[in-house]
Amino acid sequence: MTVDTYRELTRVLQERLPTLAPGQQRIARVLLDDPDGTAFRTIAETADIAGVNQSSLVRFSALLGLKGYPALVKLCQQNLAKEANLINRLEQSEKHAESQSLFDAVLEHEKSNLLRTYARIEDADWSRAVEHLSRAPRIYVMGLRKCAPIAQLFTYLLHLVRPGVEQIAPATGVIIDQLRDLDPDGVFVAMSIRRYTADTVRALKHAKDNGLKTIALTDDPSSPLARLAETTFYIDTEGVTILRSMSVFTSVVQTLATAVTIQSGARSRNELMLDEQLLEDFNVYYKD
Repeated sequence: MTVDTYRELTRVLQERLPTLAPGQQRIARVLLDDPDGTAFRTIAETADIAGVNQSSLVRFSALLGLKGYPALVKLCQQNLAKEANLINRLEQSEKHAESQSLFDAVLEHEKSNLLRTYARIEDADWSRAVEHLSRAPRIYVMGLRKCAPIAQLFTYLLHLVRPGVEQIAPATGVIIDQLRDLDPDGVFVAMSIRRYTADTVRALKHAKDNGLKTIALTDDPSSPLARLAETTFYIDTEGVTILRSMSVFTSVVQTLATAVTIQSGARSRNELMLDEQLLEDFNVYYKD
């Protein structure tokens, strides 16, 4: 078997990652998590980063049906070129000088994260996710720790425009009851970034094993969520703040929920009208 595109390379490496030898796993993670850097590295540099001999990279390439390390580099370069049309619109700034303000540094990272994330979304993946989230009888959303607020927001937005949306949360043993009652015709959306929460990974695997459609929002192609999910969106979270940036996560879930609203048409409008009536009846918002 020979891989012809970086997308195929990603799929093959994700499938094989758990069964690879430790050195091969390190090579795979370099290729999955940093294709841009690999596109410009020599075989010696990549071998040093992966902690393997150069000959190991040659054998790894052959394992994938490729003619040596240069073929691996070429796939990474093709992936980089595909993103370039969007990425190059962002004016590349020099490395942040010590005098640069925190605001400027955050802004540059957020712009780059936003452009890189949306550049990597495939139209077919997006359309499939929107279709599943619009048509499925039940949707389950799970994200813990840093991803918990994003999961809550996504659940809230989807619930505004369609019924049957539930957030999976591990409150005092309730997660077991929630997972026991999963609808096999439903969709399970899992969110996690490094370090990946074990409950989220296990829950996604359980959903997949029980026949649910699976969608992951995560950071790297080597993420355990990416190996399990039918559809995966990679979110850039680099930043200069205390924790990794979650701004693009917020943008993606809002955009995805909006796409579901548009896809659902009249049903979404009816749900929104019902919400507005209930808000009015219960005097939810402050009035002068």
